[in-house]
Amino acid sequence: MSSVLIAAAGYIINDYFDLNIDQVNKPENIIIQKFIKRRWAIFWHLTLSFVAIVITFIVSWKIRSYVIGPVNLATVFILLFYSTTFKKKFLIGNIIISLLTAWVVFVLYMSELRFILFTQQEVYHIAMTKIFKLAVLYGGFAFVISLVREVVKDMEDIKGDEKYGCKTMPVVWGIPSSKVFAGVWLIVLIVAVIVLLVYAVFLGWFVAALFALVLIAVPLAMILRKLYSAVTTQQFHSISTLIKLVMLTGIISMVFFKWHH
Repeated sequence: MSSVLIAAAGYIINDYFDLNIDQVNKPENIIIQKFIKRRWAIFWHLTLSFVAIVITFIVSWKIRSYVIGPVNLATVFILLFYSTTFKKKFLIGNIIISLLTAWVVFVLYMSELRFILFTQQEVYHIAMTKIFKLAVLYGGFAFVISLVREVVKDMEDIKGDEKYGCKTMPVVWGIPSSKVFAGVWLIVLIVAVIVLLVYAVFLGWFVAALFALVLIAVPLAMILRKLYSAVTTQQFHSISTLIKLVMLTGIISMVFFKWHH
């Protein structure tokens, strides 16, 4: 819940500072000023952030974790500075958002870190080693696919970004080079998913392998193909939407680890 509220607050403050750019890129989808006054946007940003941090520190206190609270508090400020500064810088903003996306996954492992450090039970250490591997697997997937989506979004929003002096990758490198960058990471993802798919087959996880093939690997290949031929804003937006769907199916695939254990 804390992660959801922090993300919501981040979207609000980003829309607040992106008002001029959004009037160029997507005037029909503007929320700030059109439906919500700017001062109310600030109010909701502060309110959601405050509630998220309170929840985080309550959980941190309950489980005696001294990492989660400060990191989530830092996340609120990072998203604020992302909206005002980092997103206008070459690649920095993309990497920040991708790291924060991965953190949403990795925070579950970090919440158990105290028990790993202070317990001597071997069974627990073995179990947590497996969870660490899964956290790295899903955190890595979240980072890479989020990075690809951020670059695709920048290609979609190039007109407004260029007009208001944002130094995003498509503005600095151009659309063709940005496509190559995103395409390389998509290929890395596809290869990684195929390797895991083959590994799942050897383990006898046939349903999981079929799920990964049909709802993750194939859509990633479709995204790569669409990216190669994309030219218009609508085409880039369609690719971005498809990437979000793959993010969802990637999350759903966690079910199979419970199923097969």
